[in-house]
Amino acid sequence: MVEITAGMVKDLRERTGAGMMQCKKALADSGGDVDKAVEILREMGLAGVAKRSERVTTQGRIEAYIHAGNQIGVLVEINCETDFVARTDDFIKLCHEVALQIAATSPKWMKLEEVPAEAIEAHARETRTTLVNQTISGEDLEKRIEKEQRRFIEENVLLQQPNIRDGSKTIGEMVEEFAARVGENTRISRFCYFRLGGNA
Repeated sequence: MVEITAGMVKDLRERTGAGMMQCKKALADSGGDVDKAVEILREMGLAGVAKRSERVTTQGRIEAYIHAGNQIGVLVEINCETDFVARTDDFIKLCHEVALQIAATSPKWMKLEEVPAEAIEAHARETRTTLVNQTISGEDLEKRIEKEQRRFIEENVLLQQPNIRDGSKTIGEMVEEFAARVGENTRISRFCYFRLGGNA
């Protein structure tokens, strides 16, 4: 059996932000393998966040970002459960990353459920007309419409957007990973995007 040292626990805590006892247990369960312990903590964190998903998130931060040239500005509110988490460097970094994402992509909606059915239908009609005019038909037409609909959602729904710095994960997944790391419910509550001369 591998001895779990205080140094191993400390290193894992610094990597994950998890509590001391959780780190010790994860290291014991992984036989001292730090990468496996990180994965165990991630899974534990996601399970814990799922259980707490209905808990009120009254703490957090309002992040402001003004793009170079002062032509674009963003305000975003991200909430968590405790003031302790809200004051961490990791939480501040998350807020900044989300603000940068909004400044770069100017999403119209936060989540898929907020997209009006009319907007999706109008985009599908417009796409169909464009593709038919390009003489695309049959199965190819339906596949292209579906692909364009996915792109429409990704471009306009913040939580569905691929992270501009790491396209392998969406903004929603990035927030979920943070919540798993800290072990408490975290959510983007609202945002405003400003462009000089009127919102885009």
